[in-house]
Amino acid sequence: MLVAFSVAPSGSGEDDGVSAAVAAAVRVVRESGLPHETTSMFTTIEGEWDEVMDVVKRATEAVSSRSPRTSLVLKADIRPGHTGQLQAKVRRVEERLAAEE
Repeated sequence: MLVAFSVAPSGSGEDDGVSAAVAAAVRVVRESGLPHETTSMFTTIEGEWDEVMDVVKRATEAVSSRSPRTSLVLKADIRPGHTGQLQAKVRRVEERLAAEE
């Protein structure tokens, strides 16, 4: 299962700026040990349902502890029996692009 999510403070009360709260969420993801990738808009993590959702919950709680309001956007690719898709999906697209050149 791949889950791409974005969590950020929303509303007033954030003294450290958005990046401090987002850094706290990314720290939770990195410490989870699950395969992950962080980009400018989302963090994608790969694993089983319960472990991935636990990380999303804890990352959201890390942001919520810094702000009175939190925004969470989540998108999931639920494909039982498939692992290593964090890199494999991108590799397949790159292979097709290279074949067209």
